[in-house]
Amino acid sequence: MNNIETGALLAIVEQTGMAVATLVEGLERDELLRSRLTRAEVLRQLQALASALGALGATVRAAMPEVDWSGWEAMRRSLSQPPGRTLDDALWFACESLVPATLLWLRVHRRSQAQLFQMSL
Repeated sequence: MNNIETGALLAIVEQTGMAVATLVEGLERDELLRSRLTRAEVLRQLQALASALGALGATVRAAMPEVDWSGWEAMRRSLSQPPGRTLDDALWFACESLVPATLLWLRVHRRSQAQLFQMSL
């Protein structure tokens, strides 16, 4: 995977993560789960985020060991579940735990390993 692809995937992760954080800001679990439009958009953003993380190579994963890679892989599978408790739990866990932690670690790594985030040859 080249720098352009890595930088683009990390940009997708940051942008979708920020979109999720914005969409759920101030919402309680029940509010999110009852809101048909917000819920659908959060699900769409989380699926894009999980997919982008899954496409990153082993070198990037090794460079950012604090990111919960296995948690995101499990989340990717959970987000493809039919509507029900499993999907509800996954949505809320991603919003409350995985997304904030991932965004935090991306900020740390952007400062310490800026080259990963650059889209250049």
